[in-house]
Amino acid sequence: MKSITRKEAVEFMSPRHYAGRTPSISYSFGWYQSGKLVAVCTFGKPASNNLCEGVCGKDYSPDVYELNRLVADGADGALSSFVSFCLKQLTNKIIVSYADTGMGHTGTIYRACNFLYTGATKQRTDQYTEGNKHSRHYKGEDAHLRKVRTAKHRYIFFCGSKRFKKRMKKKLAYDVVPAPTETSSRYTLGETQKTKILNRLTGEYYNV
Repeated sequence: MKSITRKEAVEFMSPRHYAGRTPSISYSFGWYQSGKLVAVCTFGKPASNNLCEGVCGKDYSPDVYELNRLVADGADGALSSFVSFCLKQLTNKIIVSYADTGMGHTGTIYRACNFLYTGATKQRTDQYTEGNKHSRHYKGEDAHLRKVRTAKHRYIFFCGSKRFKKRMKKKLAYDVVPAPTETSSRYTLGETQKTKILNRLTGEYYNV
């Protein structure tokens, strides 16, 4: 288990992760077995400044990073041990990670690593725009179609000294609540996540 380059991380993750896109990457780690890369974990700054300020306040916003990818292919052993190694390499950082209910994820690995569970985000919808057109150019007969952003379980972990962890726990703006107990579902490597659509006229959901 060791630090790897962004390029190495992306080359491993791109054909395997369901999101089908590359996130912001500030730190990347790899797990090698018999000289072969079998797992990658990456951390990056969240796109939302409101999220960074909302965890422990504006003063600690620069310390907030997201565990945004964890991908394994052929790893022999518990992924939680790899994640624990990665977290220990980060100093005085506030880590946020999400488990997507749309993919059947509940955060099994995060619970095994003693992340704090702070509830789930609400499901939301945006105007669906076929072919990545901007919503202002795609109205009229299809205005009733909404792209669904599924609810996500939110987990928090504090990396660093005991003093830093103690201070951050006091600053944490979210309530720590009991975590879900269900085991996460597995997805097929290389399978891209489908876009979930809500037809507001019929109330039906479907994937595209």
